[in-house]
Amino acid sequence: MSDTHTIDEGLYSRQLYVLGHEAMTKMAHSDVLISGMRGLGVEIAKNVALGGVRSVVIHDDQNAEWQDLSSQFFLKEGDIGKNRALASQMHLSELNNYVHVLTQSGELSEDLLSKFDVVVLTNSSLDEQLRIGSFCHSNNIKFIVADTKGLIGQLFCDFGEEFIVYDSDGEQPISAMVLNITKGSPGIVTCLDEHSHGFQNGDYVTFSEVKGMTELNQCSPMEIKVLDRYSFSICDTSSFSDIGTGGYVTEVKMPKKYSFKPLEEALKEPNIIPSDFGKIERHQCLHIAFQALHQFVKENGRLPGPRNETDARKLFTIAKAINADALVPVEMDDSFHEDLFSKVAYMAVGDLIPMNAVIGGIAAQEVMKACTGKFTPLRQWLYFDALECLPLETNDILNEETCAPRGCRYDGQIAVFGADFQKKLGKQKYFLVGAGAIGCELLKNFAMIGLATKEDGGCITVTDMDSIERSNLNRQFLFRDRDVSKPKSDTAAIAAKQMNPHIHIVSHQNRVGEETEHIYNDEFFTELDGVANALDNVEARMYMDGRCVFYGKPLLESGTLGTKGNTQVILPFLTESYGTNRDPTDMGFPMCTLKHFPNAIEHTLQWARDEFEGLFKQPAVCVEQYLRDNNFKERILQQSDLQTLNTLETIYNTLVTDRPTYWADCVRWARNHFQILYQNNIRQLLHNFPPDHVTSSGVQFWSGPKRCPKPLDFDANNILHLDYIVTTAKLFAETYGIQWDTDRASIINILSEVKVSKFTPRSGVKIHVDDKEMQDDAESVDEDRLQELKTKLSDASVFQGIHMHPIDFEKDDDTNYHMGFITAASNLRAENYSIPPADRHKSKLIAGKIIPAIATTTAVVSGLVCLHLYNIVQGQKTIKRFRNGFINLAIPFFAFSEPLAAKSNLYHDIEWTVWDSFKVQGRKPNGDEMTLQEFLDHFKREHKLDVSIVTHGNALLLAPFWVEEKQRQHLTQRMTELVRSVTKNEIPSHVKVLKFEIDCSTDDADMGRPPVHYWIS
Repeated sequence: MSDTHTIDEGLYSRQLYVLGHEAMTKMAHSDVLISGMRGLGVEIAKNVALGGVRSVVIHDDQNAEWQDLSSQFFLKEGDIGKNRALASQMHLSELNNYVHVLTQSGELSEDLLSKFDVVVLTNSSLDEQLRIGSFCHSNNIKFIVADTKGLIGQLFCDFGEEFIVYDSDGEQPISAMVLNITKGSPGIVTCLDEHSHGFQNGDYVTFSEVKGMTELNQCSPMEIKVLDRYSFSICDTSSFSDIGTGGYVTEVKMPKKYSFKPLEEALKEPNIIPSDFGKIERHQCLHIAFQALHQFVKENGRLPGPRNETDARKLFTIAKAINADALVPVEMDDSFHEDLFSKVAYMAVGDLIPMNAVIGGIAAQEVMKACTGKFTPLRQWLYFDALECLPLETNDILNEETCAPRGCRYDGQIAVFGADFQKKLGKQKYFLVGAGAIGCELLKNFAMIGLATKEDGGCITVTDMDSIERSNLNRQFLFRDRDVSKPKSDTAAIAAKQMNPHIHIVSHQNRVGEETEHIYNDEFFTELDGVANALDNVEARMYMDGRCVFYGKPLLESGTLGTKGNTQVILPFLTESYGTNRDPTDMGFPMCTLKHFPNAIEHTLQWARDEFEGLFKQPAVCVEQYLRDNNFKERILQQSDLQTLNTLETIYNTLVTDRPTYWADCVRWARNHFQILYQNNIRQLLHNFPPDHVTSSGVQFWSGPKRCPKPLDFDANNILHLDYIVTTAKLFAETYGIQWDTDRASIINILSEVKVSKFTPRSGVKIHVDDKEMQDDAESVDEDRLQELKTKLSDASVFQGIHMHPIDFEKDDDTNYHMGFITAASNLRAENYSIPPADRHKSKLIAGKIIPAIATTTAVVSGLVCLHLYNIVQGQKTIKRFRNGFINLAIPFFAFSEPLAAKSNLYHDIEWTVWDSFKVQGRKPNGDEMTLQEFLDHFKREHKLDVSIVTHGNALLLAPFWVEEKQRQHLTQRMTELVRSVTKNEIPSHVKVLKFEIDCSTDDADMGRPPVHYWIS
């Protein structure tokens, strides 16, 4: 990449949607030095190498020790005694073929430092930091210090006297539709009140397509002042030609200049970015604590020993002296602060992979900011701690003996949590759902902390149904080029085992859902200690949440979107579940907006996606079912008449009207389809609603969100027009199994002979203006045409020998013409409506519903998840010990809060939550199963509830409005017999518990009841 200046979009696809081409190109010309190859240093190096800089030089003078294996995931037991940088080089080099990874040892001289754009120090002394920081500041070299000590972490950034940021947040520029603009000083801009305009004070904007006050359309970016959600003021418009109406206002990202203090000054006058608003008072103490640790090492040649009381008192004394000399000293309360500094001392030698993942991910993102000017840099200090992960009662559990090094790979973790906790981790049984970006990071962390490493029970089960694609390699760091097309779960499990040979992992390629409940059954879930989700869709998250609630298992939930990430811990009988407050579902775009009135590129791209399905998939699917499924005709005739007509019309057109014989027929069809979409339909729309059309209320029809279209005249010399013909004809031919030839010269020759039918707009054609109007006319059916098609398609044998090939949309294969079609179809429609087009890259993002992703965010999120895991394994039962998190590394912003407690409900003054259920043993002492009547009697006797309604899923087993005879028939049946007869399905043999919902004929029945877990064996 660095030689050709070309970004490999296949590899960097998801990251490009976070950083953009310009920033990626700057990174490709950047050289980074990272000093210190313990766990934190290698985490930063891993993320920076995946990001795609030109070169990473890793520096370390020290040899690997046992303690390094607690978090240095590229070191193996056989590397003990070897130089850490040399032992890590090959592994880092494999992450990205475009990045040169070199090693360096010895003194970091000024000659060496001057070769780099960014210098990162980890595991370094304060004197070294001050020396190098001063040189870097004077020579405009971006300088970063990162450090972790047990459960506390530190980050410092100095990007020089003048650092320019070109995009502070990475968000898409805001755009709003203008209603009117007043003449005055200042002028007031009012936007359409469909949505808040979204601008903030100090934003800069430009205008386009404004009528009347046309001077604004040529203006340079101007600063605004927000007045309310729908209006803002701009410059003096009193001299402009006329009151402005219509058009668009769009945000412009303006460069911002930042100035940084050198380390020596910043130490004395720290500007600390809050990492947790609930711990702000602790950040200043940690600033002093890290300085005290440096001084302690300087005086003693080592860090304080684990749980060493003498060392802890020494550190506190040093800290108080440093604080006394501070420009703004902290008011130290001896008991509170001595306890805090004692904790710092006790765990100072600790080396924890979750903390390194958090600080390392943030630090790597700051490296990328330093290289590119993309996103707001951290100014200048960040302190993060997870002291809530320490056991509440530590005196009996943790002491010098239990935290002393064992000469094993977990010594860095034992120093913090003790040897007994390490044994607990080894015995854990966890279910990891997903082996993508977050899944890979979690497996790395699991391996390093020693999860599921004991022979007598520990096990991680990981499942992922996907195979590795090349675009995964940029952020799913357990995979390499040689792994493309292999199953993700198998490959990730092997990689994790290479990091820690003692870990026990079983890998599956199963989707989680009802179809795999015979695998992930009662026995499987009962034995689990917890579940970690690493999923990218709400449906699977909701399903796993339901299973964890059903079986009472803790769930570690997380997700990322570009530089944003979130974590949520779900604890049985303590917190709300994931499904309690799920994100709202995407309602999509109004149908009439897509069909007739698009005003944004998102609309035209969704229209193009619908075209793809309607041209190249659904017709072929329908025809194949019609030809080969004997029950297909019976099924479609049971649909509404409109649905039946549409289906039969599709089949008839595919088999008769539009069916091609040769490649040239496909080209001709594509040309005619172009004419229908981009010329004829637009002319008909303008016939119904001319450009000057006025509504019955006196308002211009083509105003506000409605953009007046114009028809397109086909031109074979227009690249976009020809792109559409080539891609459409090729995909159309593919559905029929016809050999295609995409040579453009030959296609142009075919096009020259195509005769396009003359079109004249017709009066009386109904075009719906909104979705309600469309729904009101939904039952209008041409009965004659329906009967005609039923007759013509009554005998499918007429078409025997025909085979159709439905095409499934695949966005990531650049050779299949799918995105070529989407981009061309969308941009032609955008041209119809004077909407700015989108290039292939942006079109792929929107049409492919791609989730932007970057390795840095994933690393931070996975670290936060494993901090939750520490607390869960310890058996913490207090919500205050957990912190759900939201981060945005671009800004940067960090917010943590206690999980919400599970909402309590009442029945008969008895509290219950989503975690509670009625547990009913379906077998009586004599072995017989209870009937529905006995089921009702049980609730009357045990819970004083008069149950009147019983359901199982969507099946109604009892209802008060039924006739007496039907009720009597159901009441005498055994519960499992009743389920079988009503659902008309057998109960799978692996199911041991049925779930019922009940309602009661009591005054407070609307309050709801816990579900019933009915044991059938």
